[in-house]
Amino acid sequence: MDDVLELEPLNLPSDNARPFVIAGPCSAESEEQVIETASELASKGCHIFRAGVWKPRTKPGGFEGHGERALSWMREVKEKTHMLTACEVATPEHVELALKYGIDILWIGARTTANPFAMQDIANSLKGSDIPVLVKNPVNPDIELWIGALERLNGAGVKKLGAIHRGFSSYENKIYRNQPQWQIPMELHRRIPGLPMICDPSHIGGRRELIAPLCQQAMDLGFDGLIVESHCNPDKAWTDARQQVTPSVLYHILSLLVIRDVHSTTEGIKQLRRQLDEIDDKVVELLARRMSICREIGQYKKDHNMTVFQAGRYREILEKYGTKGALCGLDPKFVAAIFESIHQESVRQQIDIVNH
Repeated sequence: MDDVLELEPLNLPSDNARPFVIAGPCSAESEEQVIETASELASKGCHIFRAGVWKPRTKPGGFEGHGERALSWMREVKEKTHMLTACEVATPEHVELALKYGIDILWIGARTTANPFAMQDIANSLKGSDIPVLVKNPVNPDIELWIGALERLNGAGVKKLGAIHRGFSSYENKIYRNQPQWQIPMELHRRIPGLPMICDPSHIGGRRELIAPLCQQAMDLGFDGLIVESHCNPDKAWTDARQQVTPSVLYHILSLLVIRDVHSTTEGIKQLRRQLDEIDDKVVELLARRMSICREIGQYKKDHNMTVFQAGRYREILEKYGTKGALCGLDPKFVAAIFESIHQESVRQQIDIVNH
């Protein structure tokens, strides 16, 4: 069953040619830096300015934001550019100060989303407020935590909600700073169809050269908006310098975006979808036949007192079909992931046979 939230439209400003864009530096470093960056963004048509006022760092000792002092600079941005302003909050005290200084949009960071205690405290502090709140995905790929954070806010009466996809942490070396795992925000959208989806290419990519392709991928997947880190002098930024771009570069990236029509008719692809449905039916039937044979193998292993897991056979399957998949034009990692799942289910079914 789909998760149900009582939602109201965010009504965030944008031009007709592209989705709404929230942009600004990772950190509010100085009054001059904030005003200069905001002015440049406003001149390029950006309507919403973001900046980190409180900066929760992974380790202590780094720059952790100017706090309330920076909020006065954000208020100055509103007065001078007429942009809306947005900042991250992580405690009820942050919420109180942000509202005091007229911040228009709040967002919840990934570390806070993952903490139900913190989320409940923030939700309680927002009772009676109609400010839009955007919730980043938790650090780890846990959709229930993400939905739980949204539900806590909604339960406190916050109806102007949106989700920010900033990717998921991974221990291994990788192209992206945070793995996109697009299937998770897509599943969130399936379960809560009316929830606006926003992509954070800066935190997913971790490098400015990845921002443009990630923005386009988000548009191809039907995201409603973008939140991008932009700095007047990104190479001199105090935090996350590598993932920030100048307002001019951001404008260039946005001007090249191809925006897909999510409301376009699907009449032209109905026949192709029917073909896919027929193939998927066969895939399910073949998987069922395969598992039936696996259960027979499980019975044989039980009768002959054999272990269920056979490492050599598992390696053989992955190598054989990874190679075959590549020859058929498929990504070997994709093929391996499929057969890992199939093997996991095969083992589960055989263990069930052996233990009964």
